[in-house]
Amino acid sequence: MEFAMLKRGIFISQCKYVLDLLSETGLLGCRATETPIEPNLRLQSAKPDELTNRDQFKLLIGKIIYLSHTRPDIAFTVSVVSEFMYSLGLEHYDAVCRILRYLKGTQGKGLLFENHRHL
Repeated sequence: MEFAMLKRGIFISQCKYVLDLLSETGLLGCRATETPIEPNLRLQSAKPDELTNRDQFKLLIGKIIYLSHTRPDIAFTVSVVSEFMYSLGLEHYDAVCRILRYLKGTQGKGLLFENHRHL
């Protein structure tokens, strides 16, 4: 986590973590998207023959869950995708890639804890 002391308060972000995650997944050069999930997306459990690398997917979801602590804008989408950790398919992986593409376009977002002290 990165912390910055500002006149308005303390800003917490995970910009480097996002860049590392994009680099690790090979999406550093991808085109960003404006939303973390497709509107009206209905994910379903995958058939046994559609399963992808479950361990890699779990690790990636875990990293995105950690990131959602400072990025409430992705919390809902992460919860939707993480429901399918044990029955995942290609559509689930595509949904995770969309979250990563969204993060690429919003790397500078974080939490601002404003200083409300009046002197």
